[in-house]
Amino acid sequence: MEIIITFALVYTVYATAVDPKNGSLGTIAPLAIGLIVGANILTAGPFSGGSMNPARSFGPAIAACDFSGHWVYWVGPLIGGGLAGVTYSNAFITEPQSETETESVPLLSA
Repeated sequence: MEIIITFALVYTVYATAVDPKNGSLGTIAPLAIGLIVGANILTAGPFSGGSMNPARSFGPAIAACDFSGHWVYWVGPLIGGGLAGVTYSNAFITEPQSETETESVPLLSA
């Protein structure tokens, strides 16, 4: 569950705030990110606590001296965030062609 909710959060951040070709879509980034955080907490809260952040789970684990199953809160967000970054960059972010690639090669001249 942590993989899925972190994927959704990072993908939303990329889609609204990070991608430079979105233009004015960045103005709704705070609203979109806040809505996805709220939806993630409501959805994953009953199952895993809806952490999305290993540091947020580390404090209560220290206070309770209970680290059983704590690895999920470290591995899940790392995998989910990585997958979201790779997915978005491969699907939507394209590198602009450099001028050297678009220049035509002159024919042999005599």
